[in-house]
Amino acid sequence: MVVEKPSTETVYDWLRAVPDPEIPVLSLVDLGVIRDVVWQGETLEIIVTPTYSGCPATRIINLDIETALRDQGIEKLHLKTQLSPAWTTAWITEYGRRQLEDYGIAPPQPAGGPARCPQCHSENLERISQFGSTPCKAQWRCRACLEPFDYFKCI
Repeated sequence: MVVEKPSTETVYDWLRAVPDPEIPVLSLVDLGVIRDVVWQGETLEIIVTPTYSGCPATRIINLDIETALRDQGIEKLHLKTQLSPAWTTAWITEYGRRQLEDYGIAPPQPAGGPARCPQCHSENLERISQFGSTPCKAQWRCRACLEPFDYFKCI
């Protein structure tokens, strides 16, 4: 049981340890789906914006948030889904973008395609399919190293 209310920064630190269920190298904070952490009296409110309204991972994300915070002793908790403004890949942190690339997923680019291969860093790329392993990714291949890779679509 929490005796003293933790600071919002402490709560953010706890949430940085909660991975995205589809891309586990990204925390929910680095993905940018945690929009705000606020205390409403004695209740901790977490505002979550899903990557898109039909995201199949939304229920798991909410369950993982609740589990992580209850494990820290938070008893009064309210998760609020906020759809507007809509989530955008611009909300992915710089750290998150590096994590994606280190994991082998090209981070989103405003130009609509990957800047380079996450394996060998070549810019000689081709799109294989607009659809990847999840709806938010596309399949690309590097013409230099011939490795296929996911590209996180820019939204």
